[in-house]
Amino acid sequence: MSFDTFVVVDWSGASKPSPAKPSKDAIWIGVAREKGVEASYHRTRHDAIETLAALFEAERAAGRRVVAGFDFPFAYPKEFTQALTGSSDPLRLWRALSERVEDAPDNANNRFQVAAELNDLFPGVGPFWGCPETFADPRLPTRGTQREGHGLPERRACDGTPGAQPVWKLYTTGSVGSQALLGIPRLQALRTRFGDDIAVRPFESREAPITLVELFPSLIARTVAELAEPDEIKDRAQVRILAGALRALDPQRLDAMTREGDAKEGWILGLGHEDALIAAARRAFPQPSELAMPSDPESPLLPPRLRDDCFAMPQGVAWVPVDEALAKLQGALRPVTGTTTIATARAAGRVLAEDVAAKRSNPPMPNSAVDGYGFAHATTGSGVQRLPLVAGRAAAGQPYPHAVPAGQAVRILTGAILPEGVDTVVLEEDTNTDGTTVVFDGPIKPRANTRKDGEDVAAGAPALTKGQRLRAPDLALASALGIAELPVHRTLRVGVLSTGDEIIASPELPAAPHKIWDANRPMLLSLAQGWHYEPVDLGHVGDDAEEIAERLHEGAREADVILTSGGASAGDEDHVSALLRARGTLSSWRIALKPGRPLALAMWEGVPVFGLPGNPVAALVCALVFARPALSLMSGAGWTAPQGFTVPAAFGKRKKPGRREYLRARLNAEGAAEVFGSEGSGRISGLSWADGLVELPDEEMNVTPGTPVRYIPYASFGLI
Repeated sequence: MSFDTFVVVDWSGASKPSPAKPSKDAIWIGVAREKGVEASYHRTRHDAIETLAALFEAERAAGRRVVAGFDFPFAYPKEFTQALTGSSDPLRLWRALSERVEDAPDNANNRFQVAAELNDLFPGVGPFWGCPETFADPRLPTRGTQREGHGLPERRACDGTPGAQPVWKLYTTGSVGSQALLGIPRLQALRTRFGDDIAVRPFESREAPITLVELFPSLIARTVAELAEPDEIKDRAQVRILAGALRALDPQRLDAMTREGDAKEGWILGLGHEDALIAAARRAFPQPSELAMPSDPESPLLPPRLRDDCFAMPQGVAWVPVDEALAKLQGALRPVTGTTTIATARAAGRVLAEDVAAKRSNPPMPNSAVDGYGFAHATTGSGVQRLPLVAGRAAAGQPYPHAVPAGQAVRILTGAILPEGVDTVVLEEDTNTDGTTVVFDGPIKPRANTRKDGEDVAAGAPALTKGQRLRAPDLALASALGIAELPVHRTLRVGVLSTGDEIIASPELPAAPHKIWDANRPMLLSLAQGWHYEPVDLGHVGDDAEEIAERLHEGAREADVILTSGGASAGDEDHVSALLRARGTLSSWRIALKPGRPLALAMWEGVPVFGLPGNPVAALVCALVFARPALSLMSGAGWTAPQGFTVPAAFGKRKKPGRREYLRARLNAEGAAEVFGSEGSGRISGLSWADGLVELPDEEMNVTPGTPVRYIPYASFGLI
């Protein structure tokens, strides 16, 4: 399960409204979405909960999933829950506390009285402690050392983390007990309000649009202090930075983290994963000392990341067959783009993020499929039929306003709603009329030439399927069904970087004989554009490790995935591979493939990098065979495999075993595949000459004219 909106709440147990001016020790709410992080200040618990409820309503209506974290305990030691409710179910405790706690809109509350009454359930004194001296109730001691004999554990298992306070402490610094007593009833009110659309982890494992979790910002307190803005209120910094960190986490890892821990006593999200939270926070809020900040204030923020070791091959693996490499790639990747809602008219090329149902039937009412005459079938029979015509007609958009009497007919045009009394239409060409009577030969089949309401799609029925890339016909269907907006994935951003001292960035620049103009970068950028992604031109750099690193930093900030060309092998000048190995995580896949044997797959600052070969032919083949299905999966459209066709060969070739081969090919007038005259990887003209590839299997093969071979047109790779 992945989330779209990330909420962090710094709670307060105050007994009166916080100051009008934003201040510390009050309620702060941080919200991270795809395009930014916001922090808001709230003077009362009532205001904060109403704000959260409105946010949850809006996100639920938009089809976005929310994870909301609160910095107070969600439960107590299970012995306490058992004593109060007769069960160890912490959600029964939530209901029990809601029945006892009174918390007014101005923060006035009865928490000390409730705590004193709860202490009566146990022998001795305690377990709750801490109150102002003016409260003066012997059942609730002012200091923890005054407790004795109550028999309950002092802490939950997760409260052993440094800085965490026991749940029984109600007063002075670190009084999380008061926050819990006043927070749990407020969350229970949200559960009542949203019903099954809220799940509380780790108590409930089911998936829901809104997931509530317990947080402890001090898990990454030092990192928050480092990343905070100058003079920023600590509480504001905590919610802002932690919300951004949750967004930057790998979605699968975050989902797994929400399910960890004690399902009876609760758990602090991220406990045991502090390093991952710190790394995610630094990705979400990179500092000037770490990278150059983008000049555009609207630059997109970092997307969710993949695991750093997702491309790792088992030890000892050398040559990797194509099918095995594709399967490994498919298993390692997942969608990395968030979701949004856009107007149907602007959704061409976007990937649908959720299943969409019809808002109304198509057609909405029974109508005529032809121009002709409509009548009640029961009033007709065999032989010549003569039916008097009613005055007027039924046309598309101009319904006949009256019922048609039995034994009479009405002039009706294609698309017109069937008037009351009409269930059958006779085709105009099969009739004769003098304007007052229509004549035709019977019998006519019942309901002939009519369309039922919902014959195409019924209201509420599935119309479009999650993961499909929307085309013009899909937009036509959505519009016909009254669907004005569609939930779609954000467009995948594909960075393209060329490397090499021998490369000249543009044909507009002069090139010495020992230099070549960059062919790969415009080719790969065009591929990304044609595949409906957002191309991000990272330019060209020479064989300089620091310059390459700087461009990769830029790509990690601005793109979801990076394609590089050149330097992906293991030679002295293969700086991309060397850099990725030294500073990122690199898995050099030696694919049993011709052309394009070396394929570098790596992670750089959480962004996947595909290191393609430098030769243009090999770069294109690797992009079509490996990058195209991988990017499709990452965009939310799922893994795509090209469709090939068996055709006779118009060439001869003796192929050795051990590697799969792709030959530049096109179909001749007889439908046979002819191949380019040279297999050289530098022969770019062959790419332009061809309209597809012939795929020869891994095994040995002797091809002669007429031998069946698999031909894959460029269009099947999405190359048009």
